[in-house]
Amino acid sequence: MSLEKREYDAIVVGSGPNGLAAAILMQEQGLRVLLIEGMDKLGGGLLSAELTLPGFIHDVCSAIHPLAVASPFFKTLPLERHGLSFIQPELAAAHPFDDGSAAILDHSIQKTAQYLGADEITYIELMQSVTQNWQLIDKDALGPLHYPQHPLAMARFGLKALTSAGHFIKRFKTIEGRGLFAGMAAHSIQPLNNLGTTAVGLVLLAAGHMQGWPIPKGGSISIANALASYFMSIGGQVQTGTYVKSLEQLPPAHAVLFDVTPRQLLQIAGHKFSPIYKWQLERYRYGMGVYKIDWVLDGPIPFTNADCRRAGTIHLGNTFEEIAAGELSTSKGRPVDRPFVLLAQQSLFDSSRALEGKQTAWAYCHVPNGSTKDMTNIIETQVERFAPGFRDLILARHTMNTHQMQHYNHNYIGGDINGGVMDIRQLFTRPALRWSPYKTSAKGLYICSSSTPPGGGVHGMCGYNAAKRALKDVFNIKVSL
Repeated sequence: MSLEKREYDAIVVGSGPNGLAAAILMQEQGLRVLLIEGMDKLGGGLLSAELTLPGFIHDVCSAIHPLAVASPFFKTLPLERHGLSFIQPELAAAHPFDDGSAAILDHSIQKTAQYLGADEITYIELMQSVTQNWQLIDKDALGPLHYPQHPLAMARFGLKALTSAGHFIKRFKTIEGRGLFAGMAAHSIQPLNNLGTTAVGLVLLAAGHMQGWPIPKGGSISIANALASYFMSIGGQVQTGTYVKSLEQLPPAHAVLFDVTPRQLLQIAGHKFSPIYKWQLERYRYGMGVYKIDWVLDGPIPFTNADCRRAGTIHLGNTFEEIAAGELSTSKGRPVDRPFVLLAQQSLFDSSRALEGKQTAWAYCHVPNGSTKDMTNIIETQVERFAPGFRDLILARHTMNTHQMQHYNHNYIGGDINGGVMDIRQLFTRPALRWSPYKTSAKGLYICSSSTPPGGGVHGMCGYNAAKRALKDVFNIKVSL
C-alpha cells in the first residue's frame, strides 16, 4: 500500500501501558511513531513517587503485576535489557480470616490447595485444567471477541469464566476456598453476582501459579521506564507535557491511537464520529472508584497469621459473604464499614522502597464512583482487624479519593481504574458494539485504552490489539504473536 508522505505514520496519545504497547508494536514495524503524553513523565498508572517522606517510594496506582509477566506481548520485548527486573515475594497472596487462619496463593497449586481442607481436590483439578491450557488460550482470552485458535480449550475455559463468582463459588465448601476465590474475583471491581466475574478470579489464580505476582524492583515506574527506553531505542519519538484536547493539536499522521476512555475520546474527536458510534460512546458506563492510602511504617505489618507476613499482596475481607455484600452495596452507591481491601507490602521484598528499618505499604478499597468520603479510618480499622498494633506503626500516610485519582490520571473517571465497568455487557464490546472494538467510525482513528478488550490491568494487550488492527487497516501490515 502506498501512502502519501506525512510527518508521522502513527501517533499514540497517552502513555499508559497500553499506549506504550501500541507505540512499540507500530515502531517495530518500521513506522515513524510519535507518543504524546499529557504529564511530564511517561507511564500513566505506572508512576512511582515519594508521596509521603523523602526516601520512601510509593506506587501511585498499580503495584503488583501478575499480568505484566503473563502478557503475551510484553514477553516478546527485551525489557530486562532496559532495566526492568521483577522480585517474586515468597507467597503471591494471602487471605486472612477472623479466626487467625489464612488461605494463600503459592506458586504451587498443590501447596495452595493444602490450605483449603475439603476443597483441596476441587482446587487442584480446577487450576490444573486452567493452567495446562493457558498457553493455548492466553491470546484469545486477552483479546477481542473472535473465533479462537483453539476453540475446544477456549470453550472449556469460557464455560467456567463467563459465570458469576456467586454461582461459581458453589464448587467450594470451605470458608478458606470460598474466601480465597472471592478475593480474586473482587479484582473485577463489580458485584460478584455479575456474569463474567469468575473470569477475573481464574486468570489471577492461574497467573499466580504460572508466573507469580511479582513486584518491579524500584517501583512500578520501572515498567514504564523500560517500555519507554525500548521504544526510543528503536527510533520512537516522545513528547511529554502536552495534554491533547483536540485533533487540531496533532501533527499530520495516517493513524492516531488514543489511550483514553470514551469520555475524553468524545471531547477530542467526537465531531468526526458517526451518530450511532457517538451515541454508543455517550452511553459507556463507568464503575466503582477506589480510595487509596500509602503508608510509611515503623516496621512490618504485624499480621496475626504468619503467612500474611510472607505475601506480597493481602486480601482483607474475611468471608465470601462479607466481600460479596460489600461489593454489591458499594456498587449501589453505599460505602460500607468493612470494605474489601487490597493491600501490598512491597518494601518487605524490595529494600529500595524504604529507609533501613522502616517499611511502606499500599492499599485501596472500592467506593461509589465519584465518592469523596474519607475512608482512611475505615481502611486502617480493616487492616488492624487482621493485624493488631498496625496503627501504632504508622509514621506518615498519603491518601487519594476518587476526585484526586481522576485529577492524577484523567482516564480514572470517578476513580474507576478499570476504564469502565467490566461486566458481561462491556467485557467484549467495550467501548462499543463493533466488528473491531478498537476501530472508531472515523477513518484512521483508534482507541487503545483499557476501555477496550481485555480491559484493566498492566498487560498492554489493549494497546497491542489496537495497533495490530491499525497496522492491518492503514498500512496493510499483518502481525501476530
